[in-house]
Amino acid sequence: MIHSTFEISVNGQTAPLYTYLLDTTPELNGGKNRPVLIICPGGGYTFTSDREAEPIAMQMNAAGFHAVILRYSVKPAVFPTALVQLAKAVELVRAHSDEWCLDPEKVFVMGFSAGGHLAASLGVFWNKEILTRELLPAPGLTADAIRSNTFRPNGLLLAYPVISSGEFAHQGSINTVLDGKEELRETISLENQVDKDTPPAFLWHTFEDQSVPVENSLLFAAALRRSGVPFELHVYPKGAHGLSLANEETAWTDRPLSPPGVDTWIKLAINWIRNFR
Repeated sequence: MIHSTFEISVNGQTAPLYTYLLDTTPELNGGKNRPVLIICPGGGYTFTSDREAEPIAMQMNAAGFHAVILRYSVKPAVFPTALVQLAKAVELVRAHSDEWCLDPEKVFVMGFSAGGHLAASLGVFWNKEILTRELLPAPGLTADAIRSNTFRPNGLLLAYPVISSGEFAHQGSINTVLDGKEELRETISLENQVDKDTPPAFLWHTFEDQSVPVENSLLFAAALRRSGVPFELHVYPKGAHGLSLANEETAWTDRPLSPPGVDTWIKLAINWIRNFR
């Protein structure tokens, strides 16, 4: 295992990026280039949850994937600071493709709750002006580099994601990331930003989620369908918000254990990655 820490700075805000890289020696990995997951924990844009960080990385490592955790900037940072940090994380990971023995065509971003909003934001904004105008001042970066998919994740994995700023919004996350920038409220309602360039997605949610209603995933999936973008969606009938791995290890200390069956999501996600084309 190779653990390193990188710092990604945007507008005076620094986000640490922690690597969980499987051994890259040819004797152990047979010279394979592995997929990599960039994990964005949830936390309502006020913190980044430990429950949705290292436990997820460990599962991805066990499946044979590299993982990195982005502790993106939260309150008082506002949109699009974390989005630019995530874009730069994708760029950094791809720049280390040879060194880390990773497949630059299998760079996935994975987000939970508000981290799902961040991951999906990169999926819809990776080639849009709202992001590119923040990136273009970087030395040596050109519009051609952006158009060449430098910042585009190959796929999105979204766990009970915040998506909408409308009727079904998790207002706490939306209000925090905007911090009064009301002119952007409709813009960051991501179901309205999906187009044919949005990467394929894997989504899961619970029907009973009362914090981030299941309609958030349904709206995003419907938008993907309209744009002809493949997706896989799983809705479990029981279970509260923020279940992480939905097992005892990641259970809330003050809440009931997850209902049986929800923990199958991680196997489904791993299979989706393995079968990704």
